[in-house]
Amino acid sequence: MEELPLDKLDERLAAKESFVLFVYTPMCGTCKITGQMLRVVEAALPDVSIDQINLNTAPSLAEKWQITSVPALLLIQSGQVQERYYALHSAAHLYDLLKSFT
Repeated sequence: MEELPLDKLDERLAAKESFVLFVYTPMCGTCKITGQMLRVVEAALPDVSIDQINLNTAPSLAEKWQITSVPALLLIQSGQVQERYYALHSAAHLYDLLKSFT
């Protein structure tokens, strides 16, 4: 899982790419646990591209994409946010969510 700078995010969106974006803040304990679960899922699903972005460095995204809390998982298809998930219960739950995204 790579940290995605805001300019690179804009490039990927403009190119109409499909990817998963994990939105977090560094002081969020639940975000840290979710990040660990996503690393496990990423290893199990190598065809799924998962990036992460610190919402503190990109506050405009919260308003633009109506992100109401962190951690948040955004499924982006063809450069558009298709789904937002906030309740990220377990690695198995994340696996099932992302398996269908490939």
